[in-house]
Amino acid sequence: MSDWGLSLSYYDCSQFLERVHHQRDYRYTFCTIGHHVAVLLNGRRHPRERKLRNQIEPGGYGQFCPVAMAAEIVCSKWTPLLLRELLSGSTRFNDLRRGLPRMSPTLLSKRLQELEEAGVIAASPIGEYRLTSAGEDLRNVIMSLGVWGQRWIESSLTLKNLDPSLLMWDMRRNIAPVSVPARRCTVQFLYPELSSGRSKWWLVIDGREVDLCSVDPGFEVDLYVTSQLRSMTAVWMGHSTLKAEIDSGNIVLTGDKAMTRSIHGWLGLSPFAKEKRRIAS
Repeated sequence: MSDWGLSLSYYDCSQFLERVHHQRDYRYTFCTIGHHVAVLLNGRRHPRERKLRNQIEPGGYGQFCPVAMAAEIVCSKWTPLLLRELLSGSTRFNDLRRGLPRMSPTLLSKRLQELEEAGVIAASPIGEYRLTSAGEDLRNVIMSLGVWGQRWIESSLTLKNLDPSLLMWDMRRNIAPVSVPARRCTVQFLYPELSSGRSKWWLVIDGREVDLCSVDPGFEVDLYVTSQLRSMTAVWMGHSTLKAEIDSGNIVLTGDKAMTRSIHGWLGLSPFAKEKRRIAS
């Protein structure tokens, strides 16, 4: 109800503004047409008007509920996946792009700026993006989304979204170097059904460092892994096992016998791979 006992939801906006002018009360004049908010104080625009307009823009929810307020920050397109990359340890723009290969650089820059303005990340002078305590507090939120997806989304739908660059980037982050021979080891992954620019990938494991290359790094290859992209993705996601795919001939290992024997130890899986599915595949 307004100061005049009128329900603004049903009262004509122009008549209401006339009433405000007649009463010479400029403190709370506004119009909700088109989601525009104008806040005036003594006949002048309030300095917080632009901030208020941004908070109640057409894409927002306009609710005080904490779920709605958090969703406006966390649930815009690509933001949950950007948070996934930050929580996985990526801090530089190019590394974030490698984990989000289908996200445009322009949109990535925009989302990073939004997260910084929201206090979720902090940008350093050397071009790194670090999660703040508020950002780190989102870890369980993002992980819970992944757990839910692993439990309830059909694997056939998951395996329609195949992407070798994302798969290899994720695999690189989860390699266990301690299970690899104590020397520089190079593993080449070959996906023969893909085009030439996307079919070959190299993991170079040297001590605790693991590098991913989409072009030949020039090192002698210790182990060749030949696989259909779908088969390797199914293993990574926990929809199948490495042993099952090798036994069926979908994944073929050629090269160093020690690395072949220990592949179950050094080839990590998705952090959601062990989550038990609650829907039939």
